Amino acid sequence: MSVNQNQEQRKQVLDFMTSAHQTFSSDKGGANASYIPYLASVPSDLFGIAISFPDGQVLEVGDTKYEFAIESISKVFTLAKVLEEIGKDKFLATIGSDATGEPFNSVIALELHKEHPSNPFDNAGAIATVSLLNAKSADDRWNQIISTYSLFAGRDLTVNEEVYKSESDTNAHNRGISWLLKNSGKMFTDPDQACDVYTRQCSVAITCRDLAIMGGTIANHGVNPVTKKQVISRENVQPILAEMAMNGLYDNTGTWLYNTGLPGKSGVGGGILAIVPGVCALAVFAPPLDVFGNSVKGQKVGAFLSEKLGWSLLNK
Repeated sequence: MSVNQNQEQRKQVLDFMTSAHQTFSSDKGGANASYIPYLASVPSDLFGIAISFPDGQVLEVGDTKYEFAIESISKVFTLAKVLEEIGKDKFLATIGSDATGEPFNSVIALELHKEHPSNPFDNAGAIATVSLLNAKSADDRWNQIISTYSLFAGRDLTVNEEVYKSESDTNAHNRGISWLLKNSGKMFTDPDQACDVYTRQCSVAITCRDLAIMGGTIANHGVNPVTKKQVISRENVQPILAEMAMNGLYDNTGTWLYNTGLPGKSGVGGGILAIVPGVCALAVFAPPLDVFGNSVKGQKVGAFLSEKLGWSLLNK
């Protein structure tokens, strides 16, 4: 492909991004997450779209520099770290990859499966995944996680301490899940430590641009498109994408896959990440959520761009 052809294609992508931003900016659907006080205070009209390509170019429209809480999208990158450490076969045997059919923080799902986590994107499985890291202390466990996130983003990331405090003050439910995992032998460190580190990882501050580059690393077979560093091995990309396709948008994952044909992951901070393997990664930030906890505008942007740009993996 010539340079001019590539530039023309990128211009078309940017035009569609701009059109999506203009089309959905006035959408008033959804509401900020309210069970975490800090998230309720984030301006609901913020709206950014970013796309990262393997050559390092990042296209941006709207509020792509605003730092928001990564929340459940963090589960993707902790999973990546653990896969590197123990391998995909051991991980699958230990945690699993199946949807529960229950809400992401369900205790009933644990009880129905004999207190065994079903996948790394429900809270039980995410906390168990954190506990799988081979760490000498809570600080060591945390440093492994934040270092991994920073490698994916291509810059040093930090925790929003206000978000962390807000979440810590309201995470009694997750602490209970951690002890249920301990009871069934599916907690591999101190339960309170695992829950605290998990809470901290959800409080990492990222921008929409950061998220696009983090996802772009997965789309680029584990190589950060900006720094060119191999962050994870290529063989571990497939299980990550599989988990995103099956469990990435909570109870609305099937509808997302139906509408976009893409692996995705959302967080209650308002972010959505979608991966087009080998092509690009899409990140959207817009805080108002649907009843399942997914950005309303983010889902609409994903469906719009996938259709316009022929991204769907199910229509090749």
